[in-house]
Amino acid sequence: MSHLDTPGRGSDGGSSIAAVVGDPTPASSVGAQVADLLVQAGHLAEDQLKIAKRIHAKVKATRTLTSVLLEKKSITQQHLRDVLRTGKVRAPLGDVLVELGLLVAEELKLALAMQREKPSASLEEVLIENHFVSEYELMDIVASQLGLASPPLDSAQFDPVLLKKAPFPVYKTQSFLPLRKDGASVVVVFAEPTNVAHVEAARKYFGRDLTVALATRKMLRAAIGRAEREIAAAAAAAQNPEQGAVALVNRILDEALTHRASDIHFEPAAGKMRVRFRQDGVMVPHLDIPSEQAPNVVSRVKVMAGADIAERRRHQDGRIQFESSRGTVDIRVSIYVTVNGEKIVMRLLNNRGTLLAVKEIGMAPRMLELFQRDALDVPSGVVMVTGPTGSGKTTTLYAAVNYLNDAKTSIITAEDPVEYLIDGISQCSINAKINLGYDETLKHIVRQDPDVIVIGEVRDQFSAEVAINAALTGHKVITTFHTEDSIGALIRLLNMNIEAFLISSTVASVVAQRLLRRVCSGCAENHELTPHELARLGYAPVAAKGLMFKRGRGCASCRHVGYKGRVAVFEILVLNELVREAVLSRKTAHEIRRVCIEGSGLVTLLEDGIAKAAAGLTSFEEILRQLPRLSKPRPVAELCRLLGVTE
Repeated sequence: MSHLDTPGRGSDGGSSIAAVVGDPTPASSVGAQVADLLVQAGHLAEDQLKIAKRIHAKVKATRTLTSVLLEKKSITQQHLRDVLRTGKVRAPLGDVLVELGLLVAEELKLALAMQREKPSASLEEVLIENHFVSEYELMDIVASQLGLASPPLDSAQFDPVLLKKAPFPVYKTQSFLPLRKDGASVVVVFAEPTNVAHVEAARKYFGRDLTVALATRKMLRAAIGRAEREIAAAAAAAQNPEQGAVALVNRILDEALTHRASDIHFEPAAGKMRVRFRQDGVMVPHLDIPSEQAPNVVSRVKVMAGADIAERRRHQDGRIQFESSRGTVDIRVSIYVTVNGEKIVMRLLNNRGTLLAVKEIGMAPRMLELFQRDALDVPSGVVMVTGPTGSGKTTTLYAAVNYLNDAKTSIITAEDPVEYLIDGISQCSINAKINLGYDETLKHIVRQDPDVIVIGEVRDQFSAEVAINAALTGHKVITTFHTEDSIGALIRLLNMNIEAFLISSTVASVVAQRLLRRVCSGCAENHELTPHELARLGYAPVAAKGLMFKRGRGCASCRHVGYKGRVAVFEILVLNELVREAVLSRKTAHEIRRVCIEGSGLVTLLEDGIAKAAAGLTSFEEILRQLPRLSKPRPVAELCRLLGVTE
């Protein structure tokens, strides 16, 4: 993180963005500034710049100089970020956004007109509120310009001693929050790091030596609210500590949230009840509850879930809205009767942090470009996200919805249940108890004049037909599906008696994915694959000799399992003419896969996993455990070229 001694103040009286981008400059000079800095930094050659300028002169009305340089691969996104961090690009916010391709000139004109009608609002507020650009993209630009870190506040652990040094009303009005001590300095997160008044207010409580970090207003407000609840909960517990099953269940839920578990299992056994968490897709033992206390725990969970506590012979379901120090968590509860007693599984539905942008879900650069250009940016068609339960489909689905969400687009959803709330779209949560099922909802959804329809899951022939018919009438449909890979989605649609010509004419793209455990960076060590291991991946041992992966030894940071967090692996199938012809001809899955690899540049799940393992993100064992091996992988060097990553 960078120290900020004397932040500047923007022309709007405190807007961080305005101060960062400097005084107004003609928009046409922004690209020239960036290009000159790229040349000075050695990222761009003079002859490359001359060629790009000649091309730009012909397409100036629709393209920026920066986009021409990127398209010709004369520079990379990392080169751009390096130049922005120098702080030498002096231009208005809107012009920087247009030059970087985050806005088009017409959108900027509209946003400036809207700002003139609402003088109290800054340009960045107008852009965010009207979905011209995401808050995270703006933060990325500001962080790059100022050289500041932007720590993930949703998983941050707060220091209660620091929090108590200033009242929470000050944190809310001055838009800052202390995070931790870093030596003699205190790390403080600001929404407006260039606002002198806000920084001086923080120095009043935490001293002159501050390490300034950056967060979006939305992230900071959520973090302040969570910190306030944590302090209040600690104070209440000190005055009136809870006892018995109530306290135990609450503690287990809090610990599951802290460890970012997706599920909690209460499993009855002889003499005890075992509690396990599903972390990073794997079951991890947590604690054992004595058998004499187990009935009280089961009853407590039933009361919270609204289930019948007297019924012990039938399976039951329920739902809990749990108020934790991190906010409200929606929990789906399943109670299953076994010979040893009632087994309970609690799924923490929104314990996944903040909504991710498409570029943050983990796709390789060229795969991401393909997904945006040929799936999300096309005006109509069905986009399917497929994979088994727990493969991250919902995260990708919402990232795609967030990408499409803007002021010009009407988006409506039918979900079971709604897991993320997104401003600006109409979301419906299926409720079978009141006869609000998929059948009834999907009949009405097309009458709502939507541009984009989101169907939580294609479950049967009826929901598949609704998705296909909506795409036929010009809508974009995004949905999830349960199949092993992308080709399997096409085969399953055929087996649902959907006509081949309908599938080939409406399905725009299929995204298959898995979540693999990420090798812990604190204890990672090199793992050169043996000839036997290479053969198991499908490589000829001689041809792939020396292939190096990583594996974790195990340390305190990863709880001695060698993994910490997860990484997504993708397979994107875009239906071009060759693939559509194969579907129309009802070819086998093997034949369609061959056509996709040879004719549409398909990179399989196994190949993307190998590329990520070669980059040190996951391990050989995770690839074998999770990924289907349906065809022989290509050499790593070729995969890196196809994915746009360095070897």
